[in-house]
Amino acid sequence: MTSSTPDASSTPAPTPSDFIRDIVAQDVAEGRCQKVITRFPPEPNGYLHIGHAKSICLNFGIAREFGGTCNLRMDDTNPAKEDVEFVDSITEDVHWLIDDWADDRIGQKQGGPFYASDYFEELHGFAVRLIEKGKAYVCDLSAEDTDLYRGAPDQPGRESPFRNRSVDENLDLFARMKAGEFPDGTSTLRAKIDMAAPNVWLRDPVLYRIRHVAHHQAGDAWCIYPLYDFAHCLSDYIEGITHSICTLEFEVHRPLYDWILNTLELPRTLPHQYEFARLNLSYTVMSKRKLMQLVKEGVVDGWNDPRMPTISGLRRRGVPASALRDFAYHIGITKYNGLTDVAVLEHAIRSELNKKSLRRLAVLRPLKLIITNLPEDHYEELDAVNNPEDPATGTRKIPLTREVFIEQDDFMEVPPPKYFRLRPGGEVRLKYAFIVHCDEVVKNADGSIAEVRCTADLESRSGGANNQRKVKGTIHWVSASRAVDAEVRLYDRLFTEAEPDAGGDFKAFLNPHSLEQVTAKLEPSLADADAEARFQFERLGYFCRDAGSPGTVFNRTITLKDTWAKLK
Repeated sequence: MTSSTPDASSTPAPTPSDFIRDIVAQDVAEGRCQKVITRFPPEPNGYLHIGHAKSICLNFGIAREFGGTCNLRMDDTNPAKEDVEFVDSITEDVHWLIDDWADDRIGQKQGGPFYASDYFEELHGFAVRLIEKGKAYVCDLSAEDTDLYRGAPDQPGRESPFRNRSVDENLDLFARMKAGEFPDGTSTLRAKIDMAAPNVWLRDPVLYRIRHVAHHQAGDAWCIYPLYDFAHCLSDYIEGITHSICTLEFEVHRPLYDWILNTLELPRTLPHQYEFARLNLSYTVMSKRKLMQLVKEGVVDGWNDPRMPTISGLRRRGVPASALRDFAYHIGITKYNGLTDVAVLEHAIRSELNKKSLRRLAVLRPLKLIITNLPEDHYEELDAVNNPEDPATGTRKIPLTREVFIEQDDFMEVPPPKYFRLRPGGEVRLKYAFIVHCDEVVKNADGSIAEVRCTADLESRSGGANNQRKVKGTIHWVSASRAVDAEVRLYDRLFTEAEPDAGGDFKAFLNPHSLEQVTAKLEPSLADADAEARFQFERLGYFCRDAGSPGTVFNRTITLKDTWAKLK
């Protein structure tokens, strides 16, 4: 782990203020904490989602603000549900999100994350110590009977018939559990606390269970594995975590967290757990189980489908790390659960992309327009601005030919009132070019429009000395002969309801229009677009090249405006 002063130029302003940061600041000011060490400890049984981004930015943000470190640690104590695929995806997601922001605030071992499995020997030693102190026992109740004996919140539990085994017997049985003598589910190690405790998590909770399953890190070295509540607090202690920050569902676990640490009478300063409200986002499902269901049932194309709220899905969709970080870092930290409007996230994405995206011309649903007063072999190059928000990006050349493509929606034979695009006998400006007048509509045998024929006012060229004429409509276009064919995927919200998992079948609210695929025409500069680049297709939205697809494929990150606001 390393520590240095972060680059002030990359520090977001203003720095958030909340009750957890107030606690950390007070601990530092009063000398209870010499160096702040936080941690982000995901279980590698799925991909990270935007709710995890809030926790990542909180934990790494606090470490950044107070000159400390934050450990990335895999909570890998349940090998039956964990996989190296998830470990790799989590590591990649965390680094993508914070590497250009958190500097060297990542606590790691030899360049990689920590693992709870790193501490299996130490955790086993702590379990033995609890047995020796008479505070843990081996229980042979089945999982069903263990739950039954635990009682209910309004009813005390019953003591296990194995609760009063001697220390020597428990040590022997636990050693035999570790040696693999017993099959899965036959025995557990339980803490001996209070079966009448109002908090059911203190009613002799299970600390270890038998799992004859190979571990993705530890291999076949173990057949007993600690449960989360036992491994988590002790992993925090081993790593010297000062502030263990969890979401509110772990608030009822805190007494057990403290009991384990205090009962072991450990020599060094103990960590403390603090809880905050998790992120709930409208039009989104956050449950890892439900997200896995969408993947397994083929509703989406994997964990990194751009419609998924996973960090990898958002990255593939083209959301910049800085936009996701700005949203997650400043969303607010409270003790109260609530629902955050997804429009807040979308605003953060649009604001970031507007500042940084290069402008390009693209036509999603092409309609041919012929400029009849230009020669058939006409070719010229026009200057086009790369980004009006950033003059340093300069200009580029776009080809203009006699035949161009415009959007089908930019022409109507019988337009409604206040339609300022092209119509028979009407005029519009072709952006960066000149004004055209619609003279003729050519149709196919089935009555569909084949092409539109126009005359250009060549004196009305953009930037020209004689450009005095004004029209209300300006539309985009691409050269028909020089355009690049591309598959463009138009992604939208995955659900039609603000709270799809509030009750009933969440899949009943899937948006049938969450993905539309079109064959588009793009300006030639997009043929070799880098997958890391972000573009505004003028008048259409923000797009990026899909890194996971062969050929020229672009994903829509987000529309230029909130199209859902009109539907409310």
